[in-house]
Amino acid sequence: MAEYPRHTGDHPKGDTVKYLIFVCVDGSVVLTAEEEATMAAGTDSWVREMDGRKVRLVGSQLQPVGEANTVRVRNGEVLVAEGPFAETKEHIDGFDIIECADLDEAIEVASKHPVAPHGTIEVRPFWQP
Repeated sequence: MAEYPRHTGDHPKGDTVKYLIFVCVDGSVVLTAEEEATMAAGTDSWVREMDGRKVRLVGSQLQPVGEANTVRVRNGEVLVAEGPFAETKEHIDGFDIIECADLDEAIEVASKHPVAPHGTIEVRPFWQP
């Protein structure tokens, strides 16, 4: 397994690493209206905190997984399939791009996301040649 760089520095001015955070949810879990409202408020609070810390660069919730299309090119032919790349119980519901001093900070940021207690937050560094 590849070791990813763990840059350190005086963030936000020092060396940093960009990470993509996939916010994944279980499509079979249905939240009540109250839980939805709590999640929305928690997300707004998380965004404000991370924007204030200057670690969050951009992010968005995605349309439902049923709106996904998968594109492949085989032998010069464009093949489009309706639906996500993989049929799974969990799916990507949103994303954020963050810039942190190191993996430890990225994990700390991800652990504060309001979906973390119910879903999965995948933290993946951008490729650095």
